[in-house]
Amino acid sequence: MKKPYDRLVPYNNLPELPPTKEILDTELLLKWGIASRILAELNKNLLRIPNPDLLINTISLREAQDSTEIENIFTTQDDLYKAVSESVQEDNLNASTKEVLRYREALWGGFTTLVSNQQLDQETIVSVFQKIKNTTQSYRTPQSQVVIRRGESELRPGEIVYTPPRGEGIIEAKIINLLEFMNTENGLDPLLKMAVAHYQFEAIHPFIDGNGRTGRILNLLYLVDQKLLSHPVLYLSKYIIQHKEDYYYLLSGVTQRNDWKSWLMYMMTAIESTARHTNQIIDDILLQMEATFEYAKKSLKWYSHELNQTLFSQPYIKQKTVGQITGAKSRTTLTKYMSQLVKLGILSVKEDGREVFFVNDDLIRILES
Repeated sequence: MKKPYDRLVPYNNLPELPPTKEILDTELLLKWGIASRILAELNKNLLRIPNPDLLINTISLREAQDSTEIENIFTTQDDLYKAVSESVQEDNLNASTKEVLRYREALWGGFTTLVSNQQLDQETIVSVFQKIKNTTQSYRTPQSQVVIRRGESELRPGEIVYTPPRGEGIIEAKIINLLEFMNTENGLDPLLKMAVAHYQFEAIHPFIDGNGRTGRILNLLYLVDQKLLSHPVLYLSKYIIQHKEDYYYLLSGVTQRNDWKSWLMYMMTAIESTARHTNQIIDDILLQMEATFEYAKKSLKWYSHELNQTLFSQPYIKQKTVGQITGAKSRTTLTKYMSQLVKLGILSVKEDGREVFFVNDDLIRILES
């Protein structure tokens, strides 16, 4: 007889995938159909971007910030934008900003590994985690006493709500089963498989820390692996932040009540909502890029498409970057170019001590809308 679930005991009998329960019904299939259609529109929209890597770099920055915020790691937009402009030395970055930047590096590093290996595998999972946490560690060791708590504060440790599996070879075996489920055709649509796999990964909780962020990156990589997205761009963490309590409640609902439907409905809604939002961001950025180029070209003969794309690749830009693109050889010429961009309102100047940043306010407005 199967033992009842106990949140204080390692969940070593976490069921293998695929789920044995029939999880599809008319309501869920309808929600899945809508999410699939909107996601396909997003993937089509990505083809409109002249240089996808530049623009996607911008969008992934917000995903990185929001995903780390879910784990109660906060940084300001200003600190983040300064950091990615490379105007601030890494040693001078605060710890939270470093965490966000490592998330973005892990996302793109995972994308590179996925392209190289042709499918999600243990190397991809571990490399993503290692970049997020800046470590050489791998899976939890069998004796690691890891528990999940909620309601923690400075005054109390919080209540244990879940104890993930542990023991000799248990994590490795469950990860192998997870990857087999993800990489094998079993009749379940990839979008639904992603949602099932996300629960399973969080339930396995294979690492000491960073599991949530690693899992959310794996979501995006799996969509790329299954050809649902050409690049790992889906602003999923924004929805999770807005519905954070539901996120954790519904994850636990699968564990405690085998309630797959509520969890899958949540994830399909999240995909639909964030695909719409990401589509809108892309549309707004492309429209603004076109308007900025036409406006600048009327006054500045030296203004190019390459420069225009670069100005929309990150909110803060360095003067030397403009110099590299325009080929301005002298400081006098480069200073004149920057002054012209500021005078036209294409960039604004932000001073922070001895540092001077050039800011694309139109891009910030779109990203923060």
